[in-house]
Amino acid sequence: MSVTDKLAARIPGIGDRGDRNKDVVAVVKLHGVITPQGSPLSRGTINLAAVESALTRAFGHERLKAVALLINSPGGAPTQSGLVAERIRQLADKKQVPVLAFAEDVAASGGYWLACAADEIFAHRTSLVGSIGVISGGFGFTGLLERFGIERRLHTAGANKSRLDPFSPEKPEDVEWLKKMHSQLHELFVEWVRERRGDRLTDGEDLFTGDVWLGAKAVELGLVDGVGNLREVIAQRYPDAEVAVAEPKKPLLARLGIGSPAAAMLDAVNHRAAWSRFGL
Repeated sequence: MSVTDKLAARIPGIGDRGDRNKDVVAVVKLHGVITPQGSPLSRGTINLAAVESALTRAFGHERLKAVALLINSPGGAPTQSGLVAERIRQLADKKQVPVLAFAEDVAASGGYWLACAADEIFAHRTSLVGSIGVISGGFGFTGLLERFGIERRLHTAGANKSRLDPFSPEKPEDVEWLKKMHSQLHELFVEWVRERRGDRLTDGEDLFTGDVWLGAKAVELGLVDGVGNLREVIAQRYPDAEVAVAEPKKPLLARLGIGSPAAAMLDAVNHRAAWSRFGL
């Protein structure tokens, strides 16, 4: 081996530390809340910018046999859910390899949207799966302003520019507008699930109410293909393959464990609220 080869073998991403003659099953971890912009302190967020490099590495193996998505997400932003799922399909179609999704604690809402990017979905018998719906929430502070004698001054051009302003009284027409937006997003979610799951979905129960089910029931409903975990399924289907994990990189401040306590607290509260909807 030349000096160059020896150096390359020691540099991650250049040298291949595994057996180059072995088939590979790449695993991508998709853990956390789906958000447009991850906090520099956050250890668990999903968006296209955060997972792009991991997806590219996973689908870039020369002897790739399959890609496994290890999903643990309560959902989040619909656009980022769609962007990540579409990117997975683009890479899978280009490489012509199967994609398997494995739900851990929860693959709900946007987390299930991601799972549907796979050709097959597996879940643990205790996994929470589904939540095919749309939700948004906020707070109103009008009473708080009045209590402290604070006057809200808001100037706009455009009749609907200040819709759902948290410091102004809620207007019925704004709520009606929001419900219409929710309905449109819900329709897109349902279309995606029907497109990806096809005739595997059952007709006996309304699957699109936003409800969630445990793994075995999700199999009965056609939301999931089987009860199983990544280790056992990969071992059965690809017993001789090498497993290569491509995990999204954590933000620098999260890796160092430093940052603003206030920002970290707010980030933790938002993420805690998303997980708590599923008792986690």
